[in-house]
Amino acid sequence: MGKRKELFVTSFALFSMFFGAGNLLLPPLLGYNAGEDWFWVTIGFMITAVVIPIFGILAHAKLQGTMFDFGKKVSPAFSLVYCVIVYIISVAIPSPRTASATHEIAIHPVFGTSPLLTSTIYFALVLVFVLNRSKILNLIGKFLTPLIVIALLMVIGIGLFSSAMEMNPATFKTPIVDGILEGYQTFDAIGAVVVGAVIIISLNFKKEDTFEDRKTLIKKSGFIAGLGLFIIYAGLISVGAFYGSEINVDTALSGDMQRANLLRGISIASLGTFGNTVLSILISLACFTTAVGIIAGTADYFKGLLGHSQMVYTITSVVACLVGVIIGQLDFHSIIVIALPVLMFIYPITIILILLNVVPERFASKLVFRGVVIATFIFSIPDFLSFTPLKGILGDAVAIIPLAKYRLGWVLPALITFFIVNIIASKTVKH
Repeated sequence: MGKRKELFVTSFALFSMFFGAGNLLLPPLLGYNAGEDWFWVTIGFMITAVVIPIFGILAHAKLQGTMFDFGKKVSPAFSLVYCVIVYIISVAIPSPRTASATHEIAIHPVFGTSPLLTSTIYFALVLVFVLNRSKILNLIGKFLTPLIVIALLMVIGIGLFSSAMEMNPATFKTPIVDGILEGYQTFDAIGAVVVGAVIIISLNFKKEDTFEDRKTLIKKSGFIAGLGLFIIYAGLISVGAFYGSEINVDTALSGDMQRANLLRGISIASLGTFGNTVLSILISLACFTTAVGIIAGTADYFKGLLGHSQMVYTITSVVACLVGVIIGQLDFHSIIVIALPVLMFIYPITIILILLNVVPERFASKLVFRGVVIATFIFSIPDFLSFTPLKGILGDAVAIIPLAKYRLGWVLPALITFFIVNIIASKTVKH
């Protein structure tokens, strides 16, 4: 295919692999609760849901390997453990969530079927796509993503023009910080290191492309996909805010059902009864492409880890889909509550690994990687513990850590460590 066509197919595939259940359901309720502060919440949300993921793709363009390459400068053992944890999280949480959201919003209201039947059929189809992984880019990039984008733009475009634009009072005390932390729930930073590897493997099927050709294609695709995410997120957050006075969200419902009901209300308000159909198609396609990306990425990693065996790829894919069938029929809100401590632990390390792999090599030695990751790990512990029964164990010690009250206590220590280690390293070289 021509270079321009290949660029857009790759960009669309990348966008759709990022854009799943959480990406669709989180922004409208975030905007609804932010009310008049929706712009500031959007800024925070973009940092962790768009900017960091784009950096993740840029890191993939630079490395052109697997997720293992992201952490190998710390140590091979660390990188192995990190990769296994991330892939287990991906298969156990965001992947099943796509089936759960599809059932609750698109399938059950229409057919009234059981969640087991939905998740079984859903992951059977996912498995078909994953086992034909060389065709993933074309199938997703050419056909599925354009449908997702068209449906999203219909809901956002018509919604913006038809809303009363009367917003609720803001409920967030620190809207930018709340936006940053809500961006964690999209899994987009983790998605960048997982599905970015899928793109790398898919492009490697074209042997005539050079390293620089692939680097340029991946970088451009990352920016286009990131721009798409920015437009869609900003649109969904603003629509959620502007419909604040028109749609009543029942606070007694679980978080996922609040989000689903708000999005359904916006779709019906903007597109009429046809909105339900559009929403069902949108949810199904967005969730499906994300599940394919996650499971293909997981299978690729374990295939590479265990001798590039196609049997390993197939077995991993089947096991991941079976996990999806089992967990995908459960109440996902409960799973998210359980997963929050893990997210607060693994997300800062993921962000740091992405950023260190983007900065110039002279500022990212093995010593810098080790120092910054250790600092991030140590200062992420209070954030991790805050979601567990041990949250009071550190007592007043947490109060002296800058930004700890915002669950961002790791940021300044990581930054300070980065500069100190680089200064020490530069002086050592001079002597």
